[in-house]
Amino acid sequence: MRRPAPATGIDIGCGERWLVRALDGVAMTGVDVVPALIEQARRASEGDYRVLSYEEIAAGKLAMRADVAVCNFSLLGKESVDGLVRAATSFLTPGGALIVQTIHPLAAGAAADYRDGWRAGSWAGFSDAFSDPAPWYFRTLASWLSLFRESGLTLVDLREPAHPESGVLLSLILVGENRRPPAAS
Repeated sequence: MRRPAPATGIDIGCGERWLVRALDGVAMTGVDVVPALIEQARRASEGDYRVLSYEEIAAGKLAMRADVAVCNFSLLGKESVDGLVRAATSFLTPGGALIVQTIHPLAAGAAADYRDGWRAGSWAGFSDAFSDPAPWYFRTLASWLSLFRESGLTLVDLREPAHPESGVLLSLILVGENRRPPAAS
């Protein structure tokens, strides 16, 4: 049985809004911690765009629930990401889904050091306009699955997109469903 299409969504780490635009037909709210990116998104189109950090979302300052929340290559930290994912059931409707797309642990070149921990950033493959990459927190597949489980999310899908010709893993996509009943008011 296929799930119905979501009516509402949150793009966490929306940047300049490209994913919000791509999800036509879904009432999307874009959230980013960088005010300049939110201002750019607001100038480009009408919509609900908010400046919030992961910590503020985890603390309930988003003040909304949605059918789907998407984190597309936007989860880079340790404690802030842990808090955000653990709070997912508070901003998802019952049955709603958190979709995380991130670098695949094997694509991160971590085969020799396959354990959770901070890694140096890199803009390899990007133009010279990108400089000073931020460090990011590497998670093993087991660590991602544990975080979802501890957060009350039931993993309903896991995908590992690979390059169609080389077969090299490109990313990891995790879909966790909120199966917790809504909190009593």
